[in-house]
Amino acid sequence: MEKNKLHILIVDDDDRIRDLLKDYLSENNYMVSTAENADSAKAKLEFIKFDILILDVMMPGQNGYELTKDIKQEMQIPIILLTAKGEVENRIKGLELGADDYIGKPFEPKELLLRINNIIKNKNKINTNSEFVIGEAKVDLRKMKINLKDKVYKINSSEKKILVEMLSNPGKTYSRQEIGNISGINQERSIDVMITRLRQKLEVKPKSPKYLQTIRGSGYVLWIE
Repeated sequence: MEKNKLHILIVDDDDRIRDLLKDYLSENNYMVSTAENADSAKAKLEFIKFDILILDVMMPGQNGYELTKDIKQEMQIPIILLTAKGEVENRIKGLELGADDYIGKPFEPKELLLRINNIIKNKNKINTNSEFVIGEAKVDLRKMKINLKDKVYKINSSEKKILVEMLSNPGKTYSRQEIGNISGINQERSIDVMITRLRQKLEVKPKSPKYLQTIRGSGYVLWIE
């Protein structure tokens, strides 16, 4: 698996559609696996963590509605339904069963890509009014402060932007350039200084960080237990 790429599972009994979508989404920087029916999809879901599922409604055996219901009972994973049926009641049925979106056949692959991107974007959004726990640190983004043991640290707007992004995508490595774009800081040295200051506010042992770590040659990553 390529690090940081989101993984999509396409479930459709039509070989042509599976291959077309796999090629298109792969070209747009997603990892893609496919399954020809519900049984094959369930087998893959037992061993692989997918970020989003694309399910055809009309499949032999268990259909997309039934598969959606089964999956949503076991895990919270975004699902987009592909359906040739445009009637309102069919769309409502899919949403009632837990589907996050639907798209009617025939469709343009670019429209599906936009819907995938929107779901992933909304999935990753965090509530900036909430408090977050990182090890022994309690992060309050609304009040822009961090409580670590018996100390209270203020965070500035650049630090907040980085924390919002990293909390939304724990485990993702951010290059210095990406951090600079997010925080509005241009100089690499200033970016390193900001990360060092954040560590002092988040880590019990900032010189041996457990959560806000350096990935040599790549950038920085935030891990959350």
